[in-house]
Amino acid sequence: MADTSHQTAATAHMAWCALVALHTARHDGLVSSEAQKNLFLTRWLAEAKRTRRFPREVARDIDWLLKQGRTLGVQAKLPFKLNFLWKATTGSLEDQPDLYRLSHALDTAREYHWVYQVLSDEQWQGRRQLVLNPEVNGVYVLKSSLDAAFDDAGRQTLPVRVRITGSVPGFQALLSSCGWRATAEESDSYLLTVEHFPSVG
Repeated sequence: MADTSHQTAATAHMAWCALVALHTARHDGLVSSEAQKNLFLTRWLAEAKRTRRFPREVARDIDWLLKQGRTLGVQAKLPFKLNFLWKATTGSLEDQPDLYRLSHALDTAREYHWVYQVLSDEQWQGRRQLVLNPEVNGVYVLKSSLDAAFDDAGRQTLPVRVRITGSVPGFQALLSSCGWRATAEESDSYLLTVEHFPSVG
């Protein structure tokens, strides 16, 4: 328990430092666009890693953020992810919008080498249905269901239809940590519904 608490505190401190550095850079007029924010944070994280600015407990978080920034560019949304880490490690995860927390769960699954794919209606069923390998860890989301599931504030209004392959219990545990629950809909698919944090154990 003590080790977990120490790691949580270290992650919170790293995220806080990064967000403060970004705020200072914005105040000084050094960054303004989303692309500039991503580049600034990627360089800041790379320097933090090079100089071992933070304890080894947060190395994995830094590596994950760096990989996101370098491979996805502006689509990495590093300020968004750092803000999520800060809130998640300071006890305010429940304040985040449903869509925010689902995105984090899916990004985390990808970081652990899960296949993540958004499927069209044609890929979901019918003659062009994508054939899934039950041995591969994967989560496949129906795009039309995802598009209709959230309001403009990121609150869930309808279930999200997904297919999960491989270690289903492992993905269920990840979802639960972010306040989500997957219930069986059919023999090969699930419905994702947001779970109120007071009941998440």
